[in-house]
Amino acid sequence: MLYDAAHLRTHGEDILDNIITFNKSRLQSLLLGNLEPQLQEEVQCSLETPRFRRVKRVEARRYISVYEKKATRDGTILEFAKLDYNILQAIYCDELKELTVWWKDFQSQTYLSFARDRMVELHFWMLGVVYEPYYSYSRIMMTKFIVFASLLDDLYDNYSTTMESNTFTMAMQRWDEQTTEQLPAYLKALFINILNTTNKIEEELKLMKNKHADLIKRLVIDTAKFYHAEVEWRDEHYIPTSVEEHLQISTHSSVCMQITNLALISLGDVTTREDVNWALTFPKIIRGACIVGRVGNDIVSHEREQTSEHVTSTVQTCMKEYGVTVEEANEKLRIIIEEAWMDIVEDCLEQKRPMVLLETAINVARTMDFMYKREDAYTLSFSLKDVITSMYVNSV
Repeated sequence: MLYDAAHLRTHGEDILDNIITFNKSRLQSLLLGNLEPQLQEEVQCSLETPRFRRVKRVEARRYISVYEKKATRDGTILEFAKLDYNILQAIYCDELKELTVWWKDFQSQTYLSFARDRMVELHFWMLGVVYEPYYSYSRIMMTKFIVFASLLDDLYDNYSTTMESNTFTMAMQRWDEQTTEQLPAYLKALFINILNTTNKIEEELKLMKNKHADLIKRLVIDTAKFYHAEVEWRDEHYIPTSVEEHLQISTHSSVCMQITNLALISLGDVTTREDVNWALTFPKIIRGACIVGRVGNDIVSHEREQTSEHVTSTVQTCMKEYGVTVEEANEKLRIIIEEAWMDIVEDCLEQKRPMVLLETAINVARTMDFMYKREDAYTLSFSLKDVITSMYVNSV
C-alpha cells in the first residue's frame, strides 16, 4: 500500500522517490520467498502497475476474484460488484453490436486492406476512458473517432505516397466533398465516409443540445494534420536533436488530446467552452497523458517499426541525443514517463478544472499505459485476448 501510495508523488518529493526505490527492492525480494499465492499476486500487480494507474474496469474484474477469496469479504458488497460488472458487460456488448453494424457498412464502401481491423480493441480502449453505464453514446462516438484515427495512422504511416498524403490532408482541411476530384478512388471513398460519419455525429450532438458539437470536425481534421506532419519528418529523414523537440510534434499525433476532448464534449453541460479550449492547449495533464502514450508506444514498437521506412521514434532521438544504446535510451525514456505521471498528479492536486474532467484525462493515460505496458497490444492484439474475453464474454 505504501508503494502504491508513493506513486502519487510530484516533482521534487525526494522522500517518496526513496520510498519507491526502497519498497520496490523489498517487494521484489519478497517474491523470491514463500508468500501466499494471493499476496504474491498483489505484489506482482503493484510492481507492474501501481494502483493509481490501473484501468478501472480491468482492475474491477481482477479484484472481484481477489476479494472473493478473502475470509473477511462482505457478501453483499461482492454480490453488488458482480451485478454491476455483468450489467455493464451487457451494455458494452450492445454498443459493440451497433458499432460492428456501422463498421461493416463502412468497410463495404471503402478500400481498407492497408489498415488494422480492431473494432473490439478500440471499443475496449474507449471504455477505459469513460466506463459508466450512462456514457454509452460517448463510447460509441469516441470509438468511431478512434477508428478514423487508426485508419489515418495506417494510411499516412504505411500506405499513401507523399503526394497522396498532401492532397488528402488538403481535402480534409477544406472539408468539402467537391475537393476530392484529384484523389485516387480509395482515398476519395475514405474521405467521404469520414466526412459523412463526422457530420452525422455533429448532428446527433446538436439534437442532444450539446454546445460543443461544432468542434468534432476540428478534432478529426487536426488528427489528419498531425499525422501529415510526421510524414514530412519521415520524407526528410529528419531526426530531432532532442527528445523534447520530438515530443513537440509527436505528442499531438498520439491523439490523447483529441480523445480527452471528445470525452469532455460528450459530458454535455458539465463541460464549458472554456474547459474545451483549455484541453486544446495541451495543458500539463493532457501533455502528460500524451507522453505516456507516445513514449510507451515507441519503446515497445521501435524495433518492429524501424524494419520499414518510418518516422524517427523517440528511442532513436534519445540514442542520438545522449549517444547511448537502445536499452539505455529506453531507461531514460521510462524516466520521462515517470515525470509525465508527476505532471498528471500535479494538475490533479491543483484542480484548476472540475475533477470529473481531470479524471477523464487520467483515464486516457491509464489506457495508454495498459496498451503499451509489455508490447504494442493494439497492433499485436492477441495479447489482449484474455482481458477482452473477460470484458465482453465471460460474466462473473
